[in-house]
Amino acid sequence: MPYIERGISRQYYEVHGEGPPIVLLHGVGGNHASWFKQVVAWRNRFQLILVDARGFGNSTDGELMGRAAFTDDLLLVMNELRLPRVSIVAQSMGAGTAIDFTCRFPQRVESLVIADSLVGLALPEPLASSLSMLRRETAKLSQVERVLGRAYVEREPESTMLYLQLASFNRYNAKNITGHQASHSPQELVKTGVRIAFVSGSEDVLFPEELIAAACDCVVGAELIRLSGCGHSAYFEDAESFNLLVGAWLERGTVQQIQQSGG
Repeated sequence: MPYIERGISRQYYEVHGEGPPIVLLHGVGGNHASWFKQVVAWRNRFQLILVDARGFGNSTDGELMGRAAFTDDLLLVMNELRLPRVSIVAQSMGAGTAIDFTCRFPQRVESLVIADSLVGLALPEPLASSLSMLRRETAKLSQVERVLGRAYVEREPESTMLYLQLASFNRYNAKNITGHQASHSPQELVKTGVRIAFVSGSEDVLFPEELIAAACDCVVGAELIRLSGCGHSAYFEDAESFNLLVGAWLERGTVQQIQQSGG
């Protein structure tokens, strides 16, 4: 298994496929295994790097640094694999790492997909107050009510069970995760010059699509990919649409890069 030793912790990652490199960053209820539907769909088009955040999946967190080390851990993996530049697809919690990494190391990021999340964005008013109110309103929901759309839970009870079971391999969850991660304003993100897309699910109760759309408007030049009938985990609930639309958006960025370089 591919581990990187860092202090008294072990950083786990996997690499699948060939092509333009894409790092996949999971949410608080997931780990590297959560992306199995993307691996199968994309491995013939992209090189996929799955990273377990420390304290999740096969990664350990001996120092109990939690979120405070996520960005540096990602840099460690990229340097280990000698990847000078990647695209990043980040879901929920993973967006905090992706946005912080992009703002700190913009030269290392080709494209950024922020899926079902506003984590890591310091939103202007009144969006910040709206998000704070939502967090209070959803705090007492069960995990399944938070992370999956109602229609999906009713339609796919077996896959709902699988989704919840994947989180059982994590040390951390939304209530006990440690550490602090920096947030960045939409303006900071724009200044990086990185291609950016947001993904929203029409049934997401944590980050409703109208709030993601408003935040997307604050990030000048960003594109919005809407997925209907999905909750907070669109990549899992409607993988076919997610893989088709996000995959096409990522490939357009690759073509643009080749054209700009004169290739």
